[in-house]
Order: sequence, then structure tokens, then C-alpha cells
Amino acid sequence: MKRSGYADLPLHYGYVPKWLAERMAKLGFAITESIISEYGKEEILRRLSDPFWFQSFGAVMGMDWHSSGITTSVMGALKRAINPHSKELGIYICGGKGKYSRQTPFELLKIADITGVDGNELLRCSKLSAKVDNTAIQDGFQLYTHNFILSDTGEWAVVQQGMRAEDKTARRYHWHSKNIRSFVEEPHTGICGINQGKIMNLTAHEAFSAREGILKLMGEKSQEIIDAFQYLNMPSHHDVRAEDVDLKRLGSALWLAQEEQPQNFEELLLLKGVGPRTIQSLALVSEVIHGTPVRFKDPARFSFAHGGKDGHPFPVPTKVYDETIAILQNAVEKAKLGHTDKTSAIKKLHEIAARAEESFIPNDNFDKLIERERNESWKYGGKTVFDEAKKPKHQLKDIQLKLF
Repeated sequence: MKRSGYADLPLHYGYVPKWLAERMAKLGFAITESIISEYGKEEILRRLSDPFWFQSFGAVMGMDWHSSGITTSVMGALKRAINPHSKELGIYICGGKGKYSRQTPFELLKIADITGVDGNELLRCSKLSAKVDNTAIQDGFQLYTHNFILSDTGEWAVVQQGMRAEDKTARRYHWHSKNIRSFVEEPHTGICGINQGKIMNLTAHEAFSAREGILKLMGEKSQEIIDAFQYLNMPSHHDVRAEDVDLKRLGSALWLAQEEQPQNFEELLLLKGVGPRTIQSLALVSEVIHGTPVRFKDPARFSFAHGGKDGHPFPVPTKVYDETIAILQNAVEKAKLGHTDKTSAIKKLHEIAARAEESFIPNDNFDKLIERERNESWKYGGKTVFDEAKKPKHQLKDIQLKLF
């Protein structure tokens, strides 16, 4: 069995306000539909099993860029948005947090009846993935959320999270069914978490002898595995710092969003009339849809699309968020009718920004960039869980951010 990755995250309590939850569902659906349309339904499973992409996905949706809340809020938003369209998309999301995780077996068997996939085998995989992360890896984290995502062809991914209340940390575990060989040796594609010191990990390659002894008692045998492991360790600080992001990549996206820039590219003419602040968001959303795996090593960068609900790096710009959703939805709907010009234009945003990185040299304006975003947040309907952004009493002079 191949576990795709894991992530360690600061444990955050609180809630996702309705105004953000509704937008997360709409943007999550639009991004998912775009990925499936462009790359196929198996690709969305692969991406969900990548801890770096998953964290970037949550950040671009306006959640706190580094917190444990990304797991439950993103999967909850996706389940609400995708399941009513599962037959069309070929993707189903089961489980959730707490009592909803315990509904996974019933949901899987119901989906099996609809699609014809092997429900008993899926049920076995769901239970084993939870058992491994709760028992075989004795790292002190107790699972409290379990999401099983599957396609109508039987391929699946698991995103689940454990909590260790005493030090207020959470650990997210990712699984992917592709290339499965064994549930008992190095099964994850990744686990995300802070180093907690030595643990008893019965899935480690070095624990082969211990496993064999246990399995002899049980009258079972183990199998060979493929190990493809990713580890994401998020910092405890709330603010986004320059060291948290790839400045060349962030800078090229901001450069693309300057007032005059889109007019210089023939490929982007169909986005004419879209404001520079929305271009900034679209460029980062475009990367989430079309970027290669190596581009998600700094998930904090994607919080510069729609900020964060706690105000880091800046309040969520709801007007920009709504415009991003509308543009993506329009592009997807037109693509269904055979008109792919807008989807191509959105894809070009990522491609142009990626090319610009080759010659881009970042400067030291990172903190000023965040300051400007916060000062101008009121213009874009900025909101946090605490309040709405207000116009500064003393408007600062425009900060010139020529980031190249």
C-alpha cells in the first residue's frame, strides 16, 4: 500500500463563518470541475493524496494557510459541493469529522450499489487505512476525521487527521490506491506533522521483523511495497513570512497582475476588463489547477490569492473571491459547450507567470506587499472571522511594488 503523504499542523479551534464556507464550496467545485475536465477524474484523487497540493488548495480557498482546520473545512466544502453532482463528475466523497466518519461504511456500500464497484473491498481499504494510522503508527495522534474519496472506476484516496490535544498539534495522513502493494509496510504517500521524537511505527521498513512476528501469531503474511513518501511540516506562527514562500514564484504572479500587464499578452485578451487584483487571484488559482507537483512546496504562497479567515496574510477579499468564482464557473460552462477560449486564457496565466520566473529577481518589498493588501482590503470587501476591513483613518501613500 502506498500512503501518499502526511502533514503536521498547529491545532486550531474555532469555526468557518458561513460567508466563507459558501464561497469555499463554490470555488472548490469550480477548481475540481476544471481539473477533471482538463486531466480526468483520477487526477483529482492524485492531487488530494498530495499533502503539499492539498495545503495549497486550502490556502487558495481562504482558509488559514497552516492550520489543522484546512483538513476538515476543505473536505467538508468539497463533499457538500461535489456529491450532488457525483454522477456527472464520477467522484464521490464519504466520511468527515466525528460522527460523519462513522457513516463511511454505509456511504461506501450505497455508492457501490449505484456504480457497481466492489463495496466490500472499498470498505476493507477504508477500515485498514484508519487502523494503520490509529494503531500501527503509535505516534500519539488519535484520528477524529476520515474522508474516503473514490471514483466510479474504484480508484480512491484517503485524507484523515489525528489530534494530540496535550501539545495542540494535528497530523494529517494521505493515502492513494494507485500502485498499492501492502497496507503494512510504508503505506503512505505522505504524512504531515511536527517532529515529535521517537515513535513506534510498525509500518516502517525497519520494523519488518516485528511485523513478521506479529503476523505469525495472526497466521498472516506481509507483502512487498512501493515507498513514495512526502512530509509537510507547517510552522506554528500565524503570520506569513518571507521565508514561508518562494519569492520568485510569488513575485512573478504579482508582476502578471500589474495594471498594464495583461494587455501585453495576446493570450489574455479574453480576460480584458478583469481587475489586476482578480488577476493576482486567478494566477494562483490557475497554478492550483495546472501546476506540476514541484510547485506546491510553499503552500503559504497561495494565501495571497484570497487571504485567510484569521486575517493572515490579510483579510479575505470577498469581492475578488466572488469574481474569481464567477470567471471560473463561466469558463467551465463554456468549455462544456466546446468554447475553450476562457479556460485556455486562465491556463495561460500560470504558464506566463512560470516562464517569468526565469528572469525574475525578488526584492525586499514582501512586508510592504502585505501592508498594502491590508490597507486596501476595505476596497475588496475584506472580512475575517472577527470583523470587516475598515478604511484606514490615515491612508498611506501608494506603495510602489515593482517586484522585478
